[in-house]
Amino acid sequence: MALPAYATPAQRTWHYSYLGYCGLVLFFLVAPLVVVIPLSFTSGAFLSFTPEMLKFDPEGYSIRWYRILIGDCSDKTITTVCSDKWKIGAINSLFIAVFATLLATSLGTLAALGLSRPEMPYRKLIMALMISPLIVPLIITASGMFLFFAKFKLVATFTGLIMAHAVLGLPFVVITVTATLTGFDTSLTRAAMSLGSNPVRNFFKVQMPLIMPGCVSGALFAFITSFDEVVVVLFLGGSNQITLPRQMWSGIRQEISPTILAAATVLVILAILLLITVEMLRRRSERLRGISPA
Repeated sequence: MALPAYATPAQRTWHYSYLGYCGLVLFFLVAPLVVVIPLSFTSGAFLSFTPEMLKFDPEGYSIRWYRILIGDCSDKTITTVCSDKWKIGAINSLFIAVFATLLATSLGTLAALGLSRPEMPYRKLIMALMISPLIVPLIITASGMFLFFAKFKLVATFTGLIMAHAVLGLPFVVITVTATLTGFDTSLTRAAMSLGSNPVRNFFKVQMPLIMPGCVSGALFAFITSFDEVVVVLFLGGSNQITLPRQMWSGIRQEISPTILAAATVLVILAILLLITVEMLRRRSERLRGISPA
């Protein structure tokens, strides 16, 4: 936003100093990505810029590490260990994230609908319990899940991981759907009921279309939380529950390879796409509520 013509020198100094400070903060947040993404295309076997890369020589760039990521071990010049664990980890992460997102979205939407009612008793206490996974340190949550799931023999199973990731994604769904319901006009549901609509039809035909942006936004946050999660997998996962973040963690401990950077780049791109989708849904939700998108 440009300064008005009548701005004083002190106001201009503060304005541009503030913009410069914001730029430095933004650079501090984005700087790791600036390093990771170019390094994922290195032709070398180490996590460093080669002389060819610094000279922008095409010979210094390669997609070999992305080929390893999908299990392509045809390149015989690669001296690092090449296996299909990266591909299996990505498939497992996608499988767990999809089902955990479906479970978290279903339960979170129902919980938000109940918490949005003024006659709901102990709303604040229940809401605090719902969002507790966002507040409690993840290592404590993972330890508690391990002790609890071990009694039901859910440790080292995909079912246990899906349930655990659903618990981690549930707060995002509850918060976003509750925020959407804040501006919901309850007279619409009363009008539908006066016209003979039953509660189920009322929900799917009246409420659901209006709160859909909040549900999808919460589902996207739950998905990326599950897809990127590693601490709970280390506690609850067995040898068969290899996920992409767990494989990245193992790769850092056992053999540092640029394949880790390729996987990190894929996760960054996925997160950016999901955030863009969330922003588009937010703007759509504001338009449906008659608010000009900011």
